[in-house]
Amino acid sequence: MRLTKLITAGFLMLPAGTALADAIDGNWCHSDGRRFTIRGPDIVTPGGKAMQGDYSRHYFSYVAPAPEQGAGGTIYMTLMGENAVQLRYGDAASANPENWVRCSPSISAVRGPTHS
Repeated sequence: MRLTKLITAGFLMLPAGTALADAIDGNWCHSDGRRFTIRGPDIVTPGGKAMQGDYSRHYFSYVAPAPEQGAGGTIYMTLMGENAVQLRYGDAASANPENWVRCSPSISAVRGPTHS
Protein backbone atom coordinates (compact mmCIF):
# COMPACT_ATOMS: atom_id res chain seq x y z
CA MET A 1 0.00 0.00 0.00
CA ARG A 2 2.79 2.42 0.90
CA LEU A 3 4.62 1.66 -2.38
CA THR A 4 1.43 2.42 -4.33
CA LYS A 5 1.11 5.80 -2.62
CA LEU A 6 4.75 6.58 -3.34
CA ILE A 7 4.39 5.72 -7.04
CA THR A 8 1.20 7.78 -7.32
CA ALA A 9 2.88 10.75 -5.63
CA GLY A 10 5.81 10.43 -8.05
CA PHE A 11 3.54 10.66 -11.09
CA LEU A 12 1.72 13.67 -9.67
CA MET A 13 5.04 15.51 -9.29
CA LEU A 14 6.01 15.17 -12.98
CA PRO A 15 6.12 18.46 -14.92
CA ALA A 16 2.96 19.19 -16.94
CA GLY A 17 4.90 19.17 -20.24
CA THR A 18 5.86 15.55 -19.67
CA ALA A 19 2.22 14.50 -19.99
CA LEU A 20 2.15 15.76 -23.59
CA ALA A 21 5.41 14.12 -24.65
CA ASP A 22 3.61 11.14 -26.17
CA ALA A 23 0.81 13.17 -27.77
CA ILE A 24 0.62 15.13 -31.00
CA ASP A 25 -0.47 18.24 -29.06
CA GLY A 26 1.99 21.11 -29.19
CA ASN A 27 3.84 23.52 -31.46
CA TRP A 28 5.40 22.06 -34.60
CA CYS A 29 8.00 23.62 -36.92
CA HIS A 30 9.24 22.86 -40.44
CA SER A 31 12.76 23.66 -41.60
CA ASP A 32 11.37 26.22 -44.07
CA GLY A 33 9.86 28.32 -41.24
CA ARG A 34 6.24 27.12 -41.33
CA ARG A 35 4.57 26.36 -37.97
CA PHE A 36 1.32 24.88 -36.68
CA THR A 37 -0.14 24.27 -33.22
CA ILE A 38 -2.41 21.44 -32.07
CA ARG A 39 -4.38 21.46 -28.80
CA GLY A 40 -6.83 18.56 -28.75
CA PRO A 41 -9.14 18.97 -31.77
CA ASP A 42 -8.03 22.62 -32.26
CA ILE A 43 -5.34 23.57 -34.75
CA VAL A 44 -3.78 26.81 -35.92
CA THR A 45 -2.65 25.91 -39.44
CA PRO A 46 0.65 26.95 -41.04
CA GLY A 47 -1.28 29.79 -42.70
CA GLY A 48 -2.59 31.02 -39.33
CA LYS A 49 -6.20 29.76 -39.61
CA ALA A 50 -7.75 28.59 -36.31
CA MET A 51 -10.01 25.60 -36.91
CA GLN A 52 -10.83 22.07 -35.76
CA GLY A 53 -9.85 18.67 -37.06
CA ASP A 54 -9.99 14.99 -36.20
CA TYR A 55 -7.78 14.34 -33.18
CA SER A 56 -6.35 11.32 -31.43
CA ARG A 57 -3.24 11.25 -29.26
CA HIS A 58 -0.96 10.15 -32.10
CA TYR A 59 -2.83 11.29 -35.24
CA PHE A 60 -4.48 14.46 -36.51
CA SER A 61 -6.21 15.34 -39.77
CA TYR A 62 -8.06 18.35 -41.15
CA VAL A 63 -9.23 19.81 -44.44
CA ALA A 64 -6.76 22.46 -45.58
CA PRO A 65 -8.37 25.89 -46.00
CA ALA A 66 -7.78 28.15 -49.02
CA PRO A 67 -5.27 29.49 -49.93
CA GLU A 68 -2.97 27.10 -48.01
CA GLN A 69 -1.02 24.26 -49.60
CA GLY A 70 -3.35 21.32 -50.29
CA ALA A 71 -6.47 23.56 -50.03
CA GLY A 72 -9.66 21.50 -50.08
CA GLY A 73 -7.79 18.25 -49.44
CA THR A 74 -7.20 16.42 -46.21
CA ILE A 75 -3.91 16.86 -44.36
CA TYR A 76 -2.86 13.79 -42.35
CA MET A 77 -0.36 13.97 -39.48
CA THR A 78 1.24 11.09 -37.60
CA LEU A 79 3.28 11.40 -34.42
CA MET A 80 6.57 9.56 -35.05
CA GLY A 81 8.11 10.03 -31.62
CA GLU A 82 8.23 12.64 -28.90
CA ASN A 83 9.64 15.27 -31.22
CA ALA A 84 8.67 14.30 -34.77
CA VAL A 85 5.51 14.41 -36.90
CA GLN A 86 5.08 13.30 -40.50
CA LEU A 87 2.57 15.29 -42.55
CA ARG A 88 0.96 14.00 -45.76
CA TYR A 89 -1.26 15.83 -48.24
CA GLY A 90 -4.40 14.15 -49.63
CA ASP A 91 -3.78 10.49 -48.82
CA ALA A 92 -2.74 9.07 -45.48
CA ALA A 93 -0.47 6.60 -47.30
CA SER A 94 0.95 9.06 -49.86
CA ALA A 95 4.64 9.12 -50.63
CA ASN A 96 6.95 12.00 -49.73
CA PRO A 97 5.76 12.95 -46.25
CA GLU A 98 6.98 16.22 -44.76
CA ASN A 99 8.94 15.89 -41.54
CA TRP A 100 8.16 18.39 -38.78
CA VAL A 101 9.75 18.75 -35.34
CA ARG A 102 8.62 20.22 -32.05
CA CYS A 103 9.41 23.92 -31.98
CA SER A 104 12.00 25.12 -29.49
CA PRO A 105 10.54 27.26 -26.72
CA SER A 106 10.45 30.94 -27.61
CA ILE A 107 12.37 33.40 -25.46
CA SER A 108 9.14 34.61 -23.85
CA ALA A 109 8.23 31.01 -22.94
CA VAL A 110 11.51 30.29 -21.13
CA ARG A 111 11.27 31.02 -17.43
CA GLY A 112 14.29 32.40 -15.73
CA PRO A 113 14.88 33.49 -12.16
CA THR A 114 12.38 35.97 -10.81
CA HIS A 115 13.56 39.14 -9.12
CA SER A 116 11.63 40.73 -6.30
